[in-house]
Amino acid sequence: MTTAATVPPALVTHVCRVGTLHDDAGTVGVTAIDKRPVDGAVQVGTYGLRGDVQADRKHHGGPEKALYAIDQAEADHWAAELGTPVTPGRFGENLRLAGLAVDDAEIGERWRIGDVVEVEVTGPRTPCATFGRWLRQESWVRRYTERGRPGAYLRVLAGGPVRAGDAVTVTHRPGHGVTVARWFTDHDPAAAETLHTHEYDTGWEMAAYLRPHVERALRRPASRL
Repeated sequence: MTTAATVPPALVTHVCRVGTLHDDAGTVGVTAIDKRPVDGAVQVGTYGLRGDVQADRKHHGGPEKALYAIDQAEADHWAAELGTPVTPGRFGENLRLAGLAVDDAEIGERWRIGDVVEVEVTGPRTPCATFGRWLRQESWVRRYTERGRPGAYLRVLAGGPVRAGDAVTVTHRPGHGVTVARWFTDHDPAAAETLHTHEYDTGWEMAAYLRPHVERALRRPASRL
């Protein structure tokens, strides 16, 4: 029988940053989605990993999307679907984690990575056309969206070194129940009201990129049973 003492800790398995910029057919003309694992420690700060870049800064990067994390279980799922390994960084992630269901994290949840770094889950990744072109998979954005587990963007609350093998500990869970997966799957009015109320009651700061979607959902009529 598994006990709390024998449950393996959540870990960072890989830290990834841009390897090569590639030409892209989108409006920016170039993409930095090609992330690759880094050996050793990398400093992380307000804008993400030292040495990483984002080509489309309107939709990627910045303090509220400083890091993008997915978990190994999702990589394994897609490897089986695609019939090929999903190598670390292949989905454009900065952090590949094991032992932590990233998409089941609540928005506003906080994690400690290693001894120093602290991050906050700000919301889900929205898969874009660049992602589809990068993987060269038919109807990729639709397929990834329908799966409903897109990984999470992270805000860096306390910077420092991060490396493969660092333990990941949940230090704060808001308790409102609006997970990354729930919000991504359905921007329902009840979830929007929960996030709005949580912000008002606690002083927590909702990510600016999330706010328009929450406000739009608040204007929608609730579903009737």
